[in-house]
Amino acid sequence: MTTPAEVIDLAQRLIRCPSRAGIDDYGPVLGVLEDWLTGRALPFRRLHDGRGDAVGLLIEVAGGRPGPWWALNACVDTAPYGDEAAWSFPPPCGEVVDGWLRGRGAADSKLAAAMFCGIAAELHGRADDLSGGLAVLLDADEHTGVFGGARAYLADAEAVRPAGVLIGYPGLDEVVVGGRGLWRATIAVHAASGHSGSRRAAAGAVSRAAHLVRLLEEAELPGAEGEFPLAPKLTVTSCHGGQGFSVVPDLCELGVDIRTTPGFDARAAGRLVRAAADELDVRVPAPRPTTIRPVASWPPYRLSDDRQPAAALLEAAATEGLAVRPKTAGPSNIGNLLAGEGIPATAGFGVRYAGLHGVDERACLEDLPAVHAVYRRAVLGLLGSS
Repeated sequence: MTTPAEVIDLAQRLIRCPSRAGIDDYGPVLGVLEDWLTGRALPFRRLHDGRGDAVGLLIEVAGGRPGPWWALNACVDTAPYGDEAAWSFPPPCGEVVDGWLRGRGAADSKLAAAMFCGIAAELHGRADDLSGGLAVLLDADEHTGVFGGARAYLADAEAVRPAGVLIGYPGLDEVVVGGRGLWRATIAVHAASGHSGSRRAAAGAVSRAAHLVRLLEEAELPGAEGEFPLAPKLTVTSCHGGQGFSVVPDLCELGVDIRTTPGFDARAAGRLVRAAADELDVRVPAPRPTTIRPVASWPPYRLSDDRQPAAALLEAAATEGLAVRPKTAGPSNIGNLLAGEGIPATAGFGVRYAGLHGVDERACLEDLPAVHAVYRRAVLGLLGSS
């Protein structure tokens, strides 16, 4: 069995290899993992996107008996550092101080990636006793929001499609069993251009867009209903238009993010935005109608407590003496992508943490033995072993 010291050592090496999404080359951090896995004779391969870029690593441990496959998932790319001067230690330090592992990626999610590698190494040594198989997906394209590793895994003709996925986001008190979905769009608001000093100048595109923002933010959204505990939410996230001071702008683009629920899905979100745009065009006419371009959509999801793999993780946590509760997350996560593919997923249970995506990110190593034991117990149960 891989020891906690070995897991921590691998996590430190991963943190000391910067892998900021969209900034750093992912090759080196994947190389750290490949060296570790090669030293333990574990089968693995790189995953690539449509352009041929490496976006993840896939470990596959086939059991000796037939059965469904299950997957563990953790990302090995990270958020950017932000203002490095605000950190009290170097972001890629990987040090352990007072029981906390420090550095960008310690919490999200290089410690989980190292832990999952350890579980894969143990199971590889006893594969004949397992039913089905275990895949460990180490996504190197998660923080971009593209989830390139997960998409490449699902598109890989050689990979066995998993019956469920356990995602190693941190947090000791909760098992995330669901999340709101999302519907995102870019809205192009038009107007007639002209000189800002003209007596005949009509409302410009920025002014019309401001009116549309008010219409969107005043639109009524339903509350939480049924077994899904969260209500939908609409946010105008960007506004771009105009140049200088002397020209009435003829185009202004808005970004809109709507978090969806089973009672207010992507179609309802699109209808709400379309109705607001139509109302704008009636109230404040322009030469061209307002256009809406959807850019992303994921469904909401929620697993019942007795559905796998949520049941296995909740039961394992209780057996290990941890008081955890199922949670539906407000933000979307990779579980939404999997839900769209019909694959159930948990999306969070791990060690306590601080500074995630912020300053002085760190993970509590005191929690590691218990968290490791929970995932180990859950996976062995799913694979028909103990």
